[in-house]
Amino acid sequence: MIQYKEISIYKEAAISDALKQMDAVKKKLLLVLNKDFTFHSLISIGDIQRAIIANLPVTTPIYKILRDEVMVAHINDNPEEIKNHIRQKRNDFMPVIDAENNIVNIIFWEDLFKERQSAIQFNLPVVIMAGGRGSRLKPLTNVIPKPLIPINEKTIIEDIMDRFVIHGCHQFYLSINYKAELIRYYFDNLNNVSYSIDYFQEEKPLGTAGSLSMLKGKINQTFFVSNCDILIDQDYSEILKYHRENKNDITIVAALKHYSIPYGTIETSDNGQLAKLTEKPELTFKINSGMYIIEPNVINKVPTDKVFHMTDLIDSMVLSGSKVGVFPVSEGSWEDIGELRGYLNLIK
Repeated sequence: MIQYKEISIYKEAAISDALKQMDAVKKKLLLVLNKDFTFHSLISIGDIQRAIIANLPVTTPIYKILRDEVMVAHINDNPEEIKNHIRQKRNDFMPVIDAENNIVNIIFWEDLFKERQSAIQFNLPVVIMAGGRGSRLKPLTNVIPKPLIPINEKTIIEDIMDRFVIHGCHQFYLSINYKAELIRYYFDNLNNVSYSIDYFQEEKPLGTAGSLSMLKGKINQTFFVSNCDILIDQDYSEILKYHRENKNDITIVAALKHYSIPYGTIETSDNGQLAKLTEKPELTFKINSGMYIIEPNVINKVPTDKVFHMTDLIDSMVLSGSKVGVFPVSEGSWEDIGELRGYLNLIK
C-alpha cells in the first residue's frame, strides 16, 4: 500500500482533508481506507461537491458522505471486463481487492488506454469578458492586453477557450475594450483554430456585466460566461448538469478557499466571559471564481449603456426570486491569474 499512499485517505478524515489531498496529487478520486489499511470505499470529487451543495460543513467525516456502492475489481475478475468497466465508468483508476478487502493492485486509466478520457459534449455558446485594463498585471498590460499574456506556447484566453473546445463548444463571444485592436489582430492571424469568434466592443467601460446588454437577441440558449483571467480545472459538463437539474437562472462557480488562523481564537458572551476557545482554527469560504452559467432571458435584466457589475446582476436576480445556484470546485482547481503574483506562480 505504500505506493498508493498519495491517493489514499482514512474514512475518518474530513471533507476538507480529502479536497486538499485531491489538489495535492491532482486526482479527482481517492481510495478510502479503514484503520487497518483495508479497502473501505472510494470518494470522488462529485461526492464531495454534492455534500457541499447539500450544505454539509467541510469538517464532516468522509465516511458520512460515501456512496452505498462503488465499482471495484476482484482478483479473479476477467482483465478485459475490468478494462471495459473502467472505460464505461470513466474511472481514473480501479482498485483490485481480495476476499479480505486487501488492496492487491490499482489499475489506472493511463495503464490501459493511450488516449485521455473524452469529455462529455454539449456545444453551448461561451462569453469571455476580455475588455478590462488588467491593472493588477502591470507592467505586462502596459504593452499587451491581459487576454494575450502568454501561458506556455499560447495565450491566457486561448487556454480558457481550449477548455471549452474539448466539450464541443465552438462559438465564442468576446467582450473587448482595452487594446481591442490587438486582440482582433491576434485572432485574425491565427491558423487552424477550431472556433469562431464574435466580438462586442464597449465604447466605455461598463463593469463586469454591463457589456452583456449588447448580446440581447444574439444568444438564445444557455451559455457560459468566464472572466479572461481565471482557469477552472473541472468537468464543465458536471456544472451544466447541476445547473439544469436545479433549473437555475444563474449558476456561480465557487472555489473553496481555506484560511488557517495561526492563533487561538476566542469567543465571549455577556460581560466578557469566555464562551469558546479554538486553537488555530481553519476557515473555509466559497469564493466567486469568475465563471457562470446563465440562461438567455437573464440578458434582458442587464441595462443598456450603463455600468453594471456581475454582483449587481446576481443581486437583482435573487431579489426577483430567480434561482441562483452555486457549484463548488476545490481550491486547487481554480487559478486566479489576474494579478502578477498568481501569473508568475503559474508559469514557474
